Amino acid sequence: MKYDCLIIDDEKMLADSTAEYFNLFGVKTAVTYSALECRSFLEENQAELLLLDINLGDNSGFELCRELRAQTNIPILFISARTSDDDKIVALNIGGDDYIQKPYSLGVLLAKVKVVLKRYGQSASSDEYYDERLKVDFNAKQIFVKGTPVKLTALEFKLLSYLIKNENRVISKQELFEEVWEDKFTGDGTLNVHIRKIREAIEKDPGKPQYISTVWGDGYKFSGGKL
Repeated sequence: MKYDCLIIDDEKMLADSTAEYFNLFGVKTAVTYSALECRSFLEENQAELLLLDINLGDNSGFELCRELRAQTNIPILFISARTSDDDKIVALNIGGDDYIQKPYSLGVLLAKVKVVLKRYGQSASSDEYYDERLKVDFNAKQIFVKGTPVKLTALEFKLLSYLIKNENRVISKQELFEEVWEDKFTGDGTLNVHIRKIREAIEKDPGKPQYISTVWGDGYKFSGGKL
């Protein structure tokens, strides 16, 4: 069965009430309470978006995210009562697309979930980018480096796609916030983490990037045709 959203949270009352609220407003949502239940669920079902708690009773949400990221580009939004900036950085580094603080407003969370579902549910162009090193299939949302598939989060794929489709043009951070995140209040730190993760995935030497260059004071530019 296909769902819009899967919640993975060992706080059963909160998870159940969130799912009930989402379903009431047309977002088809299922709930699992552990990493084990999540794995079993995804073997037989599909979900367009995951809401993943960091503190799972039988396993860390971070560990589950790493595992899922090796298999899929599905958007993952972390939910947590932790307030540490370090946790937020780790969440983004291992493949999370956003970090949502508990306690959250159900209405605000629902609005955010709907934005993400709309963002990633839109069909991409059937075009593809390729050179002798890198191939990006925008329709299938797949990336290959020297013929080997690489994984990015859904948000990172959208960010890379936007840069590629604006090849050789300097794109300001503000434009990326508004066009990729659809949120002009996203911070520089979040963007920098995602750019670094993309470079680690596609660049020959992430420390000396050739595809995605930083234009200091202005933004970023994608230059194609690199080997």
